[in-house]
Amino acid sequence: MTLHSFLRRKSLDQLLNVAQSPTDFRRALGLWQLVGIGLGGLIGVGVFVLTGVVAATQAGPAVSVSFLIAGVASGAAALAYAEFSGMIPVAGSAYTYAYAVLGELVAWIIGWDLLLEYALVVAVVAIGWSAYLQALLSTFGLTLPVWASAAPGVGAGHVVDLFASLGALGAALILTLRIEWGARINLTMVAIKIAAVLLVIAAGLPYVQPDNWRPFAPFGIRGVVEGAAVVFFAVFGYDTLTTAAEEAIDPQRDLPRAVVASLAVALALYVAMSLTLTGIVRYDTLDNAAPVANAFSSLGLRWVSVVVSLAAVTGIASVMLSFLLACARIWFAMSRDGLLPRWFSVPHPRFQTPHRPTLIAGVLTAVVAGLLPIREVAELVNIGTLSAFVTICIAVIVLRRTRPDAPRRFRTPFMPFTPLVGIGFSLWLMSRLPALAWARFLLWLGLGLIVYFSYGRRHSLLNETPNDADANPS
Repeated sequence: MTLHSFLRRKSLDQLLNVAQSPTDFRRALGLWQLVGIGLGGLIGVGVFVLTGVVAATQAGPAVSVSFLIAGVASGAAALAYAEFSGMIPVAGSAYTYAYAVLGELVAWIIGWDLLLEYALVVAVVAIGWSAYLQALLSTFGLTLPVWASAAPGVGAGHVVDLFASLGALGAALILTLRIEWGARINLTMVAIKIAAVLLVIAAGLPYVQPDNWRPFAPFGIRGVVEGAAVVFFAVFGYDTLTTAAEEAIDPQRDLPRAVVASLAVALALYVAMSLTLTGIVRYDTLDNAAPVANAFSSLGLRWVSVVVSLAAVTGIASVMLSFLLACARIWFAMSRDGLLPRWFSVPHPRFQTPHRPTLIAGVLTAVVAGLLPIREVAELVNIGTLSAFVTICIAVIVLRRTRPDAPRRFRTPFMPFTPLVGIGFSLWLMSRLPALAWARFLLWLGLGLIVYFSYGRRHSLLNETPNDADANPS
C-alpha cells in the first residue's frame, strides 16, 4: 500500500452532491432546534457541578477566567466547525469534514474516536443524572433498594445503577422516534435548565459579598490554567448539532449560526454563574457533588435549592439526548460510506431515524453506565474531543489552500491565526491528561485500525466509485 492510497478521500463535489440529494432523514430542524441541540450538549454537569469543584480545588473565584481560557480553545474550533458546516452540510460532523480534506484513514480515526467519546459522555452523564435523581428523591423520603442504587462498589449488595441504565435507554428510545419529537423534548429541557441558571444568578445577586472574591486566584495563575483543562468538559458539545446536518431545514445557513450562538450563550451563562456562586459563599465550601444547591441551602433559600436540583435532573438528561444523537449519526455516516456494515445505515421506515445505531448505542451505554464507576468511564472523554478539534483546525487551513474557490456561507475569521490557536490550546490540554487515559485511548485506536484494515478499507465506497479530480491528493 502506498502513501497515496492512505490519503484517498472524498471530493468536496461528491459531498456537496450528497448534501443536495434527497436525504434519508426528515428535514425538520430549524435554527432554534439546532441551537437547542448545541446547548443540550454544552450546559449540564459543567454548570451544576464543575463550577464549584474547580473553584474549590484549583481556581477559586477565578474559575470564571478558567471558563474563558477553555472557551478560547473551544471557540477557535467552533469557528472552524462553523465554516465546514456551512460548506458540507452532511451528517457525520468532524468525520465527514476530515474525509473531504485529510483522507479516509484520518477520517476513520476521527470517526472511531468520536464513537467512543460520544458514547462515554452519555454513560458519564447517565451516572451523574442518576445521582442527582436519587438525591432529589431522597428529599421526599424515597430511596431505591441497595442492589439498584449508589455507585458500583459502594455498599454490599449493589448490582447495577438502575437509574443510569434506564436514563441511557430512555434517551435512545426518544431519539428513535421522529427527529422533531426528540428535538422538541430536548428544547424544552434546555429551556428549563437555562431558566434555572438565570434563577441562580437573579436569586444570588442580592447575597453576593465582594469579600468572597478575595483572593480572586488563591491557587495562582497555574491553578487557573489547570482549572481550564478540567472545565473544558463543559465547553464542548456544540459539535453534536453538526451531526444532524441532513435533518436541518436550511443547513448551510443555520448550522454555522447555531454553532456560534450555542457556544456564546453557554460561555456567558458559565461566567455569570461562576461569579455569582463564588460571590454568595466562600469558594472553599464548594467541593461537593451539588455545589449550587448546597450553596443556596446554606443561605436558607431551600426553595432555590429544590428548583436547581429539579432543573439539574432535567438539564442533564438533555445532554444524554444531544450526545447519543451525535454518536448514532456518526455511526450512520461511517456505515453509509461502507467503513462499517451498511446494515447500520438503513433508516427506520416510519420515523426516518438511524434507529439501529441509536438503539445499539443506547444499550451499550446503559450497560457501561449501570455497571462501571464514573471515574473509569470519564477519563477518555476529553482526549477524544480534543483530537477531533485538532483535526478540524488543521483541515480548515488545508482546505483554504487547496480549494480557496469553494463557496463558504461562513468564513473562519483571522485565518490562519484562529485555527492555529485552537490547535495549540487543544494540544496543550491533551498534554495535561493522565498517562492512563492516553494508554486506553491508544488501545482503542489500535482496535479501530484493526477493524479498518480488516473490514472498512475493503468495503469502502471509494473502492466502487471513481474519485473526481480533486478526490486525490495533489
